[in-house]
Amino acid sequence: MTAPVVLITGALTGIGRATALAYAREGAHIVVSGRHQDAGDLLVKELGSLGAQAEFVRADVRFDDDVRYLVDRAVERFRRIDVAFNNAGTEGWRGSITDVTDESYEATFDTNVKGTLLSLKHEFRAMRGTGGGSIVNVSSILGLMAFPESALYAGSKHAVIGITKAAALEGARHGIRVNVIAPGFTQTAMYERSTGNAYNRDYINSVLPMHRPGTPEEIAEAVLYLGSDKAGYITGQTLTIDGGLMSGWPLTPAA
Repeated sequence: MTAPVVLITGALTGIGRATALAYAREGAHIVVSGRHQDAGDLLVKELGSLGAQAEFVRADVRFDDDVRYLVDRAVERFRRIDVAFNNAGTEGWRGSITDVTDESYEATFDTNVKGTLLSLKHEFRAMRGTGGGSIVNVSSILGLMAFPESALYAGSKHAVIGITKAAALEGARHGIRVNVIAPGFTQTAMYERSTGNAYNRDYINSVLPMHRPGTPEEIAEAVLYLGSDKAGYITGQTLTIDGGLMSGWPLTPAA
């Protein structure tokens, strides 16, 4: 399809930003979203410099009215949505299960789970009216396993995989494909925050099969594939992008 219309949440940094830039190089029309207007305006200029028609819509995926407006604005501007990348997420709170509070639960699940559900709700509404499309959600390797003190984050990312499977079954008869990516360690600001310091990152790299984290650009290429007609018979699937990590975590640093 020429000039697909692509909607990306959580587009201002990391994987979302890399995906927006990758789609711009492919000639797509792009609606990017996030919570910071200044950063959004700068991203639109950068996408425009690559030849893309682009628009930023300030929206918080935790709120139904925000997501409704985001999707409606994309359709108003470009008449349809062909690909939606639901990338908005947070690492939330990390700690013992005995210390979980209402606030820590909401801080994680409202963005990662409710935000994904609301995005699907309104993207389905738009895509059903235009013959279908492709939706890619974001989970994590912690949607397939867990680390200690990761109950909230891992729980939220497990939920995204379950939601994706259910949405794929519902969307199939409407021409809507829904898949989910599960990145491993990826070189983003979230990775820097969650690992804490260079010593921890060096140790993680030493036990990763490829001795390095992935890059946002590598994850973006997988999103482009799942969003394309080349993946036309793929739906309800989890694509793990982790450099081999889920094949088996080594007990000692790799040689």
